[in-house]
Amino acid sequence: MGHLTTPPPPATAAKPGADGFKLEAELPMASEPAVPFLEIETLRAKEFLPAAREALTSLIKEKGDAKVIRPVFNWAGRNSLFPLHWGLACCAIEFAAGFGARWDAERFGVVPRSSPRQCDLLIVNGTVTWKVAHKLITLYEQMPEPKWVIAMGNCATGGGPFRTAYSVVPGVDKLVPVDVYIAGCPPRPEAMLDGILKLEELIRERKE
Repeated sequence: MGHLTTPPPPATAAKPGADGFKLEAELPMASEPAVPFLEIETLRAKEFLPAAREALTSLIKEKGDAKVIRPVFNWAGRNSLFPLHWGLACCAIEFAAGFGARWDAERFGVVPRSSPRQCDLLIVNGTVTWKVAHKLITLYEQMPEPKWVIAMGNCATGGGPFRTAYSVVPGVDKLVPVDVYIAGCPPRPEAMLDGILKLEELIRERKE
């Protein structure tokens, strides 16, 4: 018969004391969870699930804005430009002719409005003097975002034949940011329509 052996004592932690080493409490078994399962589920329900839901919601919103909402607004905005119904000098006659029966700018969705609060396009069509400059800036600031500016004709672009005069602004871009320049003195209505179409392409590229 073999010799009977006793099982080894459970693992214990040893801690040095005044008289050497003495045994302390037994170490927990590896099979015992450090955190009860119920506490894990409660923690996940309170913190993990709301955080995951918030992250998923923000991701869906970001993708929706980039893929659906912003492209739709961009398409609608560039195909329904509302220029401010005003004029400064001889280019204003060509501006008015562009909305007549022969050229019919409204077929492109371009509809002039008389209030700057309802407009998103400022077509500067004529000579801008320093006396009227603050009025132009006020009209531009009253327009809601997004908004764009077209400098129509040589006077609005760079002062035209009056660029050396003390009273004329040498280019409307000294006052407001300009997106499209239209050359001519004065430019014909076809040139104005071409400038508007160029602006529509610019709006599509900028994704504004």
